[in-house]
Amino acid sequence: MTDFPIPFEDDDLFASAGLRLTVDLTALTENWRDMARRSGAARAAAVVKADAYGMGIEDAGEALYLAGARDFFVATVDEGVTLRLYAPEARIFVLSGIWPGTERRFFDNDLVPVISSDEQLAFWMAVLADYGDYPCALHVDTGFNRLGLRIDDALALADDVSRPASFAPVLVMSHLSCGDDPTHAMNRRQLESFRRVSAAYEGIDSSLAASAGIFLGEDYHFDLTRPGISLYGGEAVSGMANPMRPVATAEARIIQVRTVEAGETVSYGRALQLHRESRLAVASAGYADGYMRSQSSGGVPLRQVVSQGGQGFIAGHKVPVAGRITMDLTIFDITDLPENAVRSGDYVELFGKNMALDEVARAAGTIGYEILTSMGLRHERRYVAEE
Repeated sequence: MTDFPIPFEDDDLFASAGLRLTVDLTALTENWRDMARRSGAARAAAVVKADAYGMGIEDAGEALYLAGARDFFVATVDEGVTLRLYAPEARIFVLSGIWPGTERRFFDNDLVPVISSDEQLAFWMAVLADYGDYPCALHVDTGFNRLGLRIDDALALADDVSRPASFAPVLVMSHLSCGDDPTHAMNRRQLESFRRVSAAYEGIDSSLAASAGIFLGEDYHFDLTRPGISLYGGEAVSGMANPMRPVATAEARIIQVRTVEAGETVSYGRALQLHRESRLAVASAGYADGYMRSQSSGGVPLRQVVSQGGQGFIAGHKVPVAGRITMDLTIFDITDLPENAVRSGDYVELFGKNMALDEVARAAGTIGYEILTSMGLRHERRYVAEE
């Protein structure tokens, strides 16, 4: 038995979908438990921004909540409002912070704004003057130069005896810029900077490590870790074997199988010329579905740097992309498969258990995060719980 409900599925709709995504909720929750163990004495939150990295914030959020997660991070207030329905007693942090006009949505849904700038801090102080005590988190920049209060400003705020008594941060956090490279000197520099901030806010939870930072060891864990990509099966640390279970499997329907003579060309720009009679399978997924054009076998700039284009998996074999990927369609070369191994209506795996997410990402010149979150709206999702 699973410890979370599997939502109702329309099997006929899934079976006939041109592009479909299977989400293994057991793998998702086991990945969270794995990262919680790796976090040692620290609590492990769950990052579910970007619609839970494309997996669906409702079902993924509920599964993680029922597995024991009690701290969540979302990107926007809209995501927080949605998640609250599925994680009723969780602490939900909104990374984009609070802006004029959103106050009531924070209060009504018990969401915690992450304050990341002087402007947000000034507005938050004004909100507290009107509404009284309410928790917030402070994001401090320790070298990323993306979001966050300056270190000196955060330290001064901690020592400011004139600040309102209603100002009560429950978390101080920062983010590593090079956590995916365990040897990078920037990790230690940011750690030392954050230690200063954490010490200044003694008694308040501190958080530095996202997925990659968890693998750096206990020095980086503090009170709360923030696993994200690792929960969804993605690779968090470059050059290290990925220990996470795959969560998502994307498949596209084969619309047509055709035989093409040697010497003919394939797809836009005649980017691929065939040197033998070939069998090609045309699948119903393209760059509009997040299957990126940069994976094309030729005719795109990336092939001048990385010779190997993308591959799919069908009938027990990996098969290469043939020619350029187009908006709605991708062509795969299935010549080396047995003649009747693939037929119209079959499905080719784009990534999943047989085609590792990050292998697909490397062929596209990107990272697993982008592949997952770019899957678009045209796939039909199915949730399973596989042991």
